[in-house]
Amino acid sequence: MKQTTFLLFAIAVVAGVVAFAARVSVSADEKGAPAFVTQIPDGYRDWEFISVAHEEGQLNDIRAILGNEIAIKAYREDKLPFPEGTIITRLAWNYVPSEQNNKVFGRAQSFVPGSATNIQFIVKDSKKYAASGGWGFGQFDKDGKPADEALLKTCFPCHEKLQGHDLVFTRYVP
Repeated sequence: MKQTTFLLFAIAVVAGVVAFAARVSVSADEKGAPAFVTQIPDGYRDWEFISVAHEEGQLNDIRAILGNEIAIKAYREDKLPFPEGTIITRLAWNYVPSEQNNKVFGRAQSFVPGSATNIQFIVKDSKKYAASGGWGFGQFDKDGKPADEALLKTCFPCHEKLQGHDLVFTRYVP
């Protein structure tokens, strides 16, 4: 009887230790997970419009910013911080003069998208991306290949400066 009780007690202790170790291991992995999005979300081209942007300097591109349903709802309701599951994407192109439009206008004044440069995503998942303010960052070239880790490490330091807007640059343009 004493052996059975001891054996049951030993099994319970071992099970408890294993369960605790597994839980601690998962928590440590989540906190230390790289803050990078490694796959392009499905259907992003069908998401709704948030805004446009033009960047000068090294980037010198034009951008369309789109959001999934969660992002759009948060923007429309002016809800900060953004809820879990928010995904915002930025599509970027070089821009080129439009010969057709400029002929109509009689002077050089119109620019249109040229070749695609890249696609960026930010994904709100406070547990998975705890180390980067709850946001995961991803960038993919025009062929869908992910950017290298060194480039992605530059995302959070810039976004971190936007504490008043939950680390998001883009404002909604209804």
